Amino acid sequence: MISAVRFCHALDTISTTVSIQEGQSLISAKGMFELGFFNSKDNSRRYVGIWFKKITVRTVVWVANRFKPLTGSPGVLKVTPQGSLVLQEMNGTGEIFWTTNSSALNGGSPVAQLLDTGNLVVSDGVGGNILWQSFDHPTDTLLADMKLGRNMTSGFNRFLTAWSSPDDPYPGNYTFELDPRGYPQLLLEQGDTIKMSFGPWNGLRWSATPLLKPNSYFTYELVLTNDEMYFHYKLRNDMVITRLYLNSNGILQRYTWIDQMQGWQLYLSFPIDDCDTHSLCGPYGSCNINNSPVCGCLEGFNPKIPSEGDLTNWTAGCVRRTEMECGKEIFVKYPSVRLPDTQLSWFKRSMNLQECQAHCRSNCSCMAYSSLDISGGGVGTGCLEWTSDLLDIRGYKEKGQDLYIRMSASETSLLQSTKKKHKVTIVAGVASAVVVLALALLLFFGLKKFRKKDVSKTVKGFRLNMGQDDEGHIELPLFDMATIAAATDNFSLLNKIGEGGFGPVYKGKLSNGQDIAVKKLSSKSKQGLEEFKNEVLYITKLQHRNLVKLFGCCTQEENLLVYEYMPNKSLDSFLFDQEQRKELDWSKRFNIVNGIARGLLYLHQDSRLRIIHRDLKASNILLDSDMNPKISDFGLAKSFRGNQMGANTNRVFGTYGYMSPEYVIDGAFSIKSDVFSYGVLILETVSGKRNRGFNHPDHQHNLLGHAWRLFSEGKPLDLVDPLMAGSCNMSEAARCIQIGLLCVQRCPEDRPTMAKVVMMLGSEIELPVPKEPGFFNERKLLGEDSSSSSQAAYSAKEITMSLLSGR
Repeated sequence: MISAVRFCHALDTISTTVSIQEGQSLISAKGMFELGFFNSKDNSRRYVGIWFKKITVRTVVWVANRFKPLTGSPGVLKVTPQGSLVLQEMNGTGEIFWTTNSSALNGGSPVAQLLDTGNLVVSDGVGGNILWQSFDHPTDTLLADMKLGRNMTSGFNRFLTAWSSPDDPYPGNYTFELDPRGYPQLLLEQGDTIKMSFGPWNGLRWSATPLLKPNSYFTYELVLTNDEMYFHYKLRNDMVITRLYLNSNGILQRYTWIDQMQGWQLYLSFPIDDCDTHSLCGPYGSCNINNSPVCGCLEGFNPKIPSEGDLTNWTAGCVRRTEMECGKEIFVKYPSVRLPDTQLSWFKRSMNLQECQAHCRSNCSCMAYSSLDISGGGVGTGCLEWTSDLLDIRGYKEKGQDLYIRMSASETSLLQSTKKKHKVTIVAGVASAVVVLALALLLFFGLKKFRKKDVSKTVKGFRLNMGQDDEGHIELPLFDMATIAAATDNFSLLNKIGEGGFGPVYKGKLSNGQDIAVKKLSSKSKQGLEEFKNEVLYITKLQHRNLVKLFGCCTQEENLLVYEYMPNKSLDSFLFDQEQRKELDWSKRFNIVNGIARGLLYLHQDSRLRIIHRDLKASNILLDSDMNPKISDFGLAKSFRGNQMGANTNRVFGTYGYMSPEYVIDGAFSIKSDVFSYGVLILETVSGKRNRGFNHPDHQHNLLGHAWRLFSEGKPLDLVDPLMAGSCNMSEAARCIQIGLLCVQRCPEDRPTMAKVVMMLGSEIELPVPKEPGFFNERKLLGEDSSSSSQAAYSAKEITMSLLSGR
């Protein structure tokens, strides 16, 4: 975390007769921004930077000497007579730590001024000619009116570079820039590897951002002239405070400051899901996050390596099922898609779509074409052509664009298929009123009958009784018992990989080679059909990289759930095992903490329904082959619509050590209950110790109380797992501990939302001081002595407590 020094007085400008020393600052005219010196958390490094002046959370948006911090004598920032800004030590050797290397025009008396846009400008002091400006040298933040792009004459490039860590402004490995190859597009890169391409600009938005809509905060556009190409945004209201920020984990985030919350609100984030991964599905592959695997081939194409069609590695992509012969081809329309990567493309604004097709047909290297600009509605204007294999296609239900792909003339059936789909759409629109009326009548007369149906006896459509939810049909593949039995070797004990409150879990392999995990509802299970239906309902409707994927279910003879197989099992199998824990270095643990946070944020805020998990714990966090976390087990989850944040229950289910005080005592659960559980997970991940059953010779506190005690004594890093001694980033670990303690505070209203947690994990903002955690001395609350590890129930309102064992 970066902390700022206190300022004794402020200046309006810097000139050759005035300088800024440590303890002074430069403030913009309306007080929007401030420039001065700030320190690293451990005070070992000092920097000159710019941050928002009018908000309580100090947020640095630009850093001058990110390559070379001050470490010795106090620094001074001054303007030289030649027009350069120079940062050097006051009492040292005069060593220069940073300079603009600019020069004044026509003599004059150069002046540096901080504008209310956040732009630090050096002018010649005579004609107002700009000699240098910070907007030409961004760090990790794009502010309003900044340009992200290139000067086409000089080649000068403006791009964002992430900090190496939340506490270190030194340039990290992630960059965000406007790529000039072909038709310009934004690229998010990790070193030399493209992490995400945003596709072409269509006059309204980037093709990969269909959710980016006109809003009341800002407008945005791509500017292309003979002299420049750049992306920028402008504020609709000068009082709005917003920033586009590339964090040290390579996530591009838009934040807006909310005065009522006194915090940054996450507005959007990229990448959104796995389908945003560049070239994930290979050439002519199409990504659909609702499918498993997410990759498939466009219609008329087959997997290049046939076996890959059944597995998860699609990097080889797809090929046309019929080879083309130039001069004997057709163009097939693929509607509502994310347009491909444009690194190898050609465009012309003055063409219409018919001229575009003719031009593409005349060039045997042209593989596809589309409209360039759809801002005017209709078929659009301009021509965009691709002269290489097509990458990064995905289908959208709406707000996609039409893409015309060159195909063999023998593929006329694809043209008919397109026409049929168009006719179906028209017929569906005309008949919609009739269908709605018919469904309403069926629903009215058949509701009671449907509610009486037993889930285990229904097959086609797998209808669930969902009470007041009017979306009772679940679109989920059904497996027959013979298939599952064959995959698991008839549920062999050798294939059993775990047991939880739901029942046993088996590893299996389908006939196509796909590894699966099969969860079987045991007759002795503490859960029943309600939890089974819950699991199917929620996890089917939820799609996120940090949520486990449900492939299907079986309701013949047994109630079975079929999941993607997680080769590294659950977090607890690593975290609480003395040998396995050695494999969890700090980078893996920090990635796990971040991934769980993003998954919970999706459940609480970004999914269609607001989902409260209610059983978040280490055993319900599964790890894939790359140790990425996946939240699992939605048997106890609850959903809410609108602005509802929580509810009360007379039956409390969960696991001691993870449940919040208000849930255990009063049966009140909310998104803040999940936040409490998440806070416990952070502290367990950092320490490698369980909250429940934690013992210490000096006190009777559990892990939460121990962490709070260390924090209060100024020794939070004593909590860090000693097995990470060689890999731990102590500043990140200390920040995680403080965030964990903020999440487990006794009062729900004191705990942050997951949006704030994600922001705190990915930025250098100053954190509030946590208050006393809930259940920090759990043994006293539950009537245990210090040596007892039994799980006794506590009830203040005759609430039923059902403890579910680790899954």
